[in-house]
Amino acid sequence: MFDLIMKDILGTPAILVGLFALIGLLLQKKKSADIVSGTLKTIMGFLILGAGANILIASLEAFGKMFNKAFSVEGIIPNNEAIVAVAQQTFGTETAMIMLLGMIVNIIIARITKFKYIFLTGHHTMFMACLIAAILSTGGLTGAPLVLIGALLLGILMVLFPALLQPYVREITGSNDIAVGHFGSLGYLVSGFIGKRVGNREKTTEEIKVPQSLGFLRDTSVSVSLTMTVLFIVVALFAGPAFIETKLSGGQNFIVYSLIQAITFAAGVYVVLAGVRMLLAEIVPAFKGIADKAVPNAIPALDCPTVFPFAPNAVVIGFFSSFIAGLISMFFLPLFGLSIIVPGLVPHFFTGAAAGVFGNATGGRRGAVVGSFANGILISFLPAILLPVLASLGFKGTTFGDSDFSAVGILLSMLIKLFT
Repeated sequence: MFDLIMKDILGTPAILVGLFALIGLLLQKKKSADIVSGTLKTIMGFLILGAGANILIASLEAFGKMFNKAFSVEGIIPNNEAIVAVAQQTFGTETAMIMLLGMIVNIIIARITKFKYIFLTGHHTMFMACLIAAILSTGGLTGAPLVLIGALLLGILMVLFPALLQPYVREITGSNDIAVGHFGSLGYLVSGFIGKRVGNREKTTEEIKVPQSLGFLRDTSVSVSLTMTVLFIVVALFAGPAFIETKLSGGQNFIVYSLIQAITFAAGVYVVLAGVRMLLAEIVPAFKGIADKAVPNAIPALDCPTVFPFAPNAVVIGFFSSFIAGLISMFFLPLFGLSIIVPGLVPHFFTGAAAGVFGNATGGRRGAVVGSFANGILISFLPAILLPVLASLGFKGTTFGDSDFSAVGILLSMLIKLFT
């Protein structure tokens, strides 16, 4: 009986992550009410994440059918939450174990080396753990070897990427107090590198006055809804009312159907993010409390929006430049035999905006434009290259949206093929 109970606990990702939060809260000697609340909210966050996934998957499937009919090609929208939510159904336990042990490896590396970065962007930790679990499984790894190797890789990445970005972060913030812990780092590195070579940091984006009417872009729910509405309706017009109303909508007007599907997608993203926020609101404090005691002089590596306040104009410029690069890349991807990657607002907004800030720090206005444009190309081509690897695992219709996930997945799959 005990063995069966333990098997069910270890086989349920939500329970595993809840146990981690429980241990962290106990170690911090929190009040019993806080311990109960934190543990339950962590588990609930995981369950909400799964519910949002189902909404996203349904909307993505509808869009894929419309896009395929309209242009006779398979259009893919990269979305980290969607691909992870799908993968959780197969690699949920492995993801949870790699995530939790990877955090511990991060603390150990920060403790014994000069790289004192503690990666605190929990949802990206979970996403990378999921990617590593899925890719390692293609090499025949299962059970403890998969979890241990995956955790070691994750812990190294959680220190490596913030360390690579830190010289540019110091230029942005003027201090060494914080780092950026976000797996869009390759795009930021490229943006900072290019900015330094093509622009002039003295001619900053912050000298430009941006209309307040563009402020809606800061509300992710509204901006995702508007962008997806435009995408769905444009594709619907090309697919034609006959196809949509007979094959997809059950007779509902094709424009109304497209509008509802677009907002449904945004609702799915909102639900998933709500679940992730609830999950992380309990895990990150527990993890940080442990890290602070274990790693003196630790530098918190935080999510990419941390740098947005240092150059608000570069945020808007970076998003638009990255998104335009994504639109242009759509026409070039088939020339390389790759699937079309439809530029998604979420990856282009967050990584494009951050890339704009990095490019501006090293190359001013020109650096922000060119650097974020390069980021847009990266997050178009790299996910397209990764797509066949994910498809071989049965994950279709979406892929990871940020550069580091794709790069790590591609390199890891190449290494596995080399040694197996």
